Order: sequence, then structure tokens, then C-alpha cells
Amino acid sequence: MAEPARSTLWLARLRERFGRRTLYALLGALLALLTLADLMHWHALDALDNRVGDALLRLDAARRTPPQDVVVVDIDQPSLVDPQMLEIAGTWSWPRAIHAELLTALTAHQPRAIVLDIILSPQDRLHPENDTALAQAMHDERIFVPMILMEDSAQQAPLALAPKAMGLRAGPQADPQARYGIDAPIALPPELWRTGYINFIKDADGIGRSTELGRETQGWWLPHIIGRVAELLHLPEPQTPRFRLHWYGKPFTRIPYAKVYLATQTEGAALPFDPAGKIIVIGATASGLLDFVPTPVNATTPGPFVLATALANLQSDDWLREVPDWVNPALALVLIAAMGIGFASRASPVWPASILATVALLTLGMSVLLLRVNLYWMPVSSLAMGVLALLAFGLLSSRLEMAQRHHVQAMFSRFVDPRIVNRLSETQQVAQAEVSASREVTVLFSDIRGFTSLSEHRQPEEIVALLNRYFEMQVQVIFQHGGTLDKFIGDAIMAFWGAPVAQTDHAERAVRAALGMSEALERFAAEVARELPGTVFEIGIGIHSGPAVIGFLGTSQRLDYTAIGDTVNLGSRIEGCTKGIARILVSESTRALCGDAFGFVDHGAFTVKGRDQQVRLYEPLPTMRRTGTGRQPASEGGES
Repeated sequence: MAEPARSTLWLARLRERFGRRTLYALLGALLALLTLADLMHWHALDALDNRVGDALLRLDAARRTPPQDVVVVDIDQPSLVDPQMLEIAGTWSWPRAIHAELLTALTAHQPRAIVLDIILSPQDRLHPENDTALAQAMHDERIFVPMILMEDSAQQAPLALAPKAMGLRAGPQADPQARYGIDAPIALPPELWRTGYINFIKDADGIGRSTELGRETQGWWLPHIIGRVAELLHLPEPQTPRFRLHWYGKPFTRIPYAKVYLATQTEGAALPFDPAGKIIVIGATASGLLDFVPTPVNATTPGPFVLATALANLQSDDWLREVPDWVNPALALVLIAAMGIGFASRASPVWPASILATVALLTLGMSVLLLRVNLYWMPVSSLAMGVLALLAFGLLSSRLEMAQRHHVQAMFSRFVDPRIVNRLSETQQVAQAEVSASREVTVLFSDIRGFTSLSEHRQPEEIVALLNRYFEMQVQVIFQHGGTLDKFIGDAIMAFWGAPVAQTDHAERAVRAALGMSEALERFAAEVARELPGTVFEIGIGIHSGPAVIGFLGTSQRLDYTAIGDTVNLGSRIEGCTKGIARILVSESTRALCGDAFGFVDHGAFTVKGRDQQVRLYEPLPTMRRTGTGRQPASEGGES
């Protein structure tokens, strides 16, 4: 019979000395200390709370509609490429005189406040009249512009010298020599610096869930632009400078910048919305301007929407309040006590597990309901400590039972076949899923030829629609031939055969898919030529067979089933060799694996990046004819 593990013998001695319930009490005390240390100091489980909380916020946001009097004047992609705007203002960035004209027109309709979310530094030294025009429009005290705080900046200025318009305030303990790095709107005269910082407020994981009214440094109050607007409009304010945003799933009233501006240039034309009584945020959502931040509702939330959300929350008094700090530790301690009592009383493990599951459902349901009254409570970390307690007490219980069983086995080993006794001690092995392994696969890369020039002559909406149609068509062909879609890389497609299900004919399947993709492209190109005359649509396809590591690669937040290795790299390089040679090229290994399935044209040896030896490439042919010596391609000069 196998000897009991030392840990089991040690645990048996502790049980004999202190008693079963004392061991449960000691374990419960240890778990309680760990819980208090984590929830009150370490915050190791905050990431879990944040992930689940973000999911609940997305669900809650779906029902929320922002107030109609918070409006975003959107510098969107259509505004940037609008022909009239291009004629008047040129390409981005536009002359500041354009913004001046827009602000003048908006303020004439008496809005409550305007946030011009555009950085106004440096000065326009080539055309200073543009800055002068903007300064004239900025005399209205309802207009605010941003500044940027630079904590690590080497260029710091004395806070005591800040213009009064900036809203910096010295507290009772303010350091008169305090300095701070601030990127101010120097395109304007200092007396017009009605500004506040717009730095992205993010948590430790980089997600922005909160914003600020302002912050204190060296005894000085530095206002956020949200705080400046709230102060002007006497909006309700949180008790703490930093507050959690309550997101909206339905869109803000969003008017394209070009539409508003061009209305101001047409005599007698009405603005596309009534600015009277509105809080207006003017900012960019165009993809090329890169004003995007990660938030719980979207990994690429436009910056102006964050400002609009904060202002709407303050105006409606519906930002998210936090539950008291003691609630989560209290819940965790109650769950630990419940788990300990359940196992110490020798109850079936089903009962503690059922209690924990019930509490989890109730608390998560309560979290959803509390969001409707603007209260944020995320008990997942507390529930996780309950799960830890369930596992810890369950493990202790099983080890105690094992120690008891070893005692019984020791008595019966003298009377029972040792082999039978040994089987009583064995633990069932749990199979581990294979995360990654080397497989023989065939990799296919497909890339669109001339896509960059095509993008330059078409509207972005046309390009996106065209790509989506193309991808849908080609992926359908890949799936028809049993392929695995790895990823889209810009306008390129990567796929492979031979995994996750083994395919002995993976090379043949890949070549048939490539030929099918070529045929589908012909039909697609004809359709595109009819819809968009002058548009030429061509692709190149490279195929290579060999070993590659296949599996789920990535992090716990995101896993991708993908292929990596030299086979993948060479497949990509082969695709790059197709230009001017053939639409489809395959490596010698792929050709060999295909056997007699296809005819091939030998295009000779190629030098590819990253390999010392040249690579011989072949073009597969879709039609075949029989000869006396085997199958040959129908075209002249082919090699099979």
C-alpha cells in the first residue's frame, strides 16, 4: 500500500491534538485576515470587480438615454472630407478662424455653455489673424477651452502667476512657490484662458470609469473643464472631486460640424439644431484624429462623449454613487463564516455551495437594481473570497477525510490485498486541455493588390462596405473547404488547414480553397466594376505547408486560436511574391502534398526575406488533362 502523504499525516496529528472544529476556526481566521488585507489594502481582486462591473454597466447603459440639451457638435469623418469644407477650410487642422465663426453663430442663440474640446497651442504664427478672430469670439464667458496637465514636464510654471481666468485657487495651505506643468491655450490672450484640464482619468487597468471636478496639488486647486462648466451653471456636484460616470447606451444628440458651420455661411439658413439652453461639446470623433479612450462601454470611446457624459450626469444628478467601503468586507466575512460553519458541522458540500450560489445571484441582481437608482455596488471580489473559502474549507474537509481513510486503510491492510488497498488511495487524474501543440498544417495568406490607391480615391464608407463584402465572400469559400480563419490583417486574410481537426489532405484543401477564392474574386471584381466604374480589384494568395504551433495564445482577457512559426512567416512571404507573377503561388512542400490533385506551373526559385535558400514556387491550375505518364495541366509549358 502507498504511504500516506506527509501533509496528510501532519494534518491527522493536528486533528488529534486540536480537534476538527478548531482547525476550521483557524482556517476561517486566516481567510478573514486575507480578505481584510485584500479588500482594504492590496486590492488584488479589483480587476475582477472591474470586469464584471463593466459588463453590468454596459447592460444598464442600454436602457439610458442622454438628456436632449447636451449636444455634441461632431468633427466627424464626413465633416473632414465634405467638399465645401475642403474648399473653405482645407484639410485638417482647420484655421482657428473657422472655429471662431462657429462659436459666434452658436453664442448668438444663447446656449448655456460651450466646451471647445480642441487644443489651442501652439500659436498660429503664419496666420496670426486666425488666433485674433478666435480671441474675439471667446469673449463670451460661456465658452471653455482645454488645457493639459503635465505632471512630469520639465517646463513648469509658478501657479501663483496663473491668469485669474484659469480658475486656479490657492487653498489655506497653498505653497506660494508651487510650480506645475500646464499646456495652456496660448493661442488666446491670458485673460481669455477660461480653461480646465481634460486629462484622461483612468484606473490601474487603463480603463476610464470616472472623471474629476478638479484636483488639489501643493495646496492649489486645479479645475477640470467639467468642474468649470458645473461651477458656471451651478450644477449638482458630488461630495468628492472624483466621481464614477453613469454611461448612456443610446447616442447623444450629435450634429456634424460641417453641417452646422456651413449653415452659418448661408445667408438666411437656419442652424441644424437650436443651441438655446443647450450645453454644447465641440470635439472630434473622426478616426484619423485619434481622440479615443477606453471606457466600460467601448474600447474606443470618443473623448467628447466622455465630457458630454460627465456634464449630462451632473446636470441630471445621476452620476454613480459608491456604496460604503465596509459593505464588501462585511459580505465576505459573512460568507467565510457560513462556509466554515457548513463544513465544520459535516453538512453535505452541496449546502455551502448552494448558499454561496444563492447569495451570488441575489447580490448581483441587487447590483443591477441599484444601478437604476444611481448606486454602484460590485460584490464580485467578496463573492470570490466566498468561493475561496468554499474551496479552502472543502480542501480541508477532504484532507481530513483522507487522513481518516488512511487510518482505516492502515488497519485493513493486514487483511485485504494490498493492490486493492492502494486503489482506495488513488486520486482520479483530471485531463488537461492542450493549450498549444505543433501540427502539420497548410497556411494561406491572401492580400488585396492596390488597396492603398483604392482607398485614396473612395469615401471611407465605400471602402468599409467593399471590404466587408469581399471578406464575407472569401471567408465563405475558406469555410466551404474546411479551413480555419485565423485573423484579418488590414485588408489581408490568414487561414490554415490541419487544425483544430486533423486533416490528412490539408494541402489539397487549401489549394482548392485558393482556386475557389480566385473564381469568387472574378465574380466580385465584375460586380465592383459595374458599381464603381474604373475600380480594379486584384488579390495575391500564398500557400505553404509545414509544422506550426497551433493553439490558444494570448492572455486571460483575450485568447486567439492562431498559428505561429516559420511556416506562417514563409506563407506570408510567398504571398508577397505573387505580384506580377501569378494570383496564386504555393511552396514546393504544398505541391508535393497535393500529389496528382492539380496541375502546377513551375515559376522557378525566389529569394524571400528571412531565408538563406531560395524557395521554389508553383502556380496551381484549376483544369487537368490525362496523358500517358500521369496528369498534366491543360496549359502549355506546365509542370505537374
